[in-house]
Amino acid sequence: MSQRKIIHIDMDAFYASVEQRDNPELRGKPLVVGGLPEGRGGVVATASYEARKFGIRSAMPSKRALQLCPHAIFVRPRFAAYKEVSEKIREIFRRFTDIIEPLSLDEAYLDVTEDKLNIGSAIEIAKQIKDAIKDELNLTASAGVSINKFVAKVASDIKKPDGLTFIGPSGIEAFMEQLPVEKFYGVGKVTAEKMKSMHLHTGADIKKLTEEDLVKFFGKPGRFYYRIVRGIDDRPVETERETKSVGAEDTFPYDLSDIEEMKTELAKLAAKVSERLKRYELKGKTVTLKIKYHDFKQITRSHTFHDEMVDSEEMILHAAVVLLQTSDVEGKLVRLLGVSLSNFGEAPRNDDQQDSTPPAQLSLFM
Repeated sequence: MSQRKIIHIDMDAFYASVEQRDNPELRGKPLVVGGLPEGRGGVVATASYEARKFGIRSAMPSKRALQLCPHAIFVRPRFAAYKEVSEKIREIFRRFTDIIEPLSLDEAYLDVTEDKLNIGSAIEIAKQIKDAIKDELNLTASAGVSINKFVAKVASDIKKPDGLTFIGPSGIEAFMEQLPVEKFYGVGKVTAEKMKSMHLHTGADIKKLTEEDLVKFFGKPGRFYYRIVRGIDDRPVETERETKSVGAEDTFPYDLSDIEEMKTELAKLAAKVSERLKRYELKGKTVTLKIKYHDFKQITRSHTFHDEMVDSEEMILHAAVVLLQTSDVEGKLVRLLGVSLSNFGEAPRNDDQQDSTPPAQLSLFM
């Protein structure tokens, strides 16, 4: 089997760049897109590169962003506008391949092992995609090119903004060796700090340990670290499918056993679901949590909001967390979590596989 040719495209400060493109008065200024800092405040969705110089980052409370940059300009997101631009970007992708895995409005994997135009070179395809986005949409994107998703994604972040980085097969191990441990997929803040306390600062440091050592120090995730430090990632690019619900799920590189870590993953999934709902201008009533254990046993738990339609990240996350806490996952190994929203404008319904009774704790969050 021939090696894959994978491109990861990541738009540069997408929401902020669209706002600056559409409003010349915002160009060159520190711009924050997200909730306004007044009142209870909101959260930063994204920030322009001018704002990032002050330390403003996505998911930061807007009040904190204002403290870091008192002269920052705050604007609310215009999801309809971003959705329209995102579809035009997707049209550009489809000129080259139909094997596209969108991660959000501004980010996607493309498998160009066999491209439509018979260009053959993934680097040239990435360059043409970047040029088309710039010429036709007046926006910039960064691209990473490699033989697998992990390396391509990391590569796309190296030369932002407007970058293009290729990591070929012969250069992958050297690239992974110099990569800081916190850049490795699956290594969170706590694990990164533990690694650094053991004088493991880069991939090269991790590579000195045997697989048995890594399992001894980090448990089952150690097997994943052993593979990824060598650039081994066999995940295919998976195309998006139409369903009657909007959801997101993730199979983890190692089984999760800590509930707090599961909650962190649920937060990421809830954010993706909320963004997709807003992209398609949908609201639903039923939040469903999907759990797959290490032995592939799978369960679903659901909660239906009877009095309102929801699309907010906060309400989806709160419902998912309560469902998790009532699912008896304590002490069990979880390999996959999924969150979805359904019942778009439909009457609440019962399902033999679902727990339609609202969890008692839900009122604490609503």
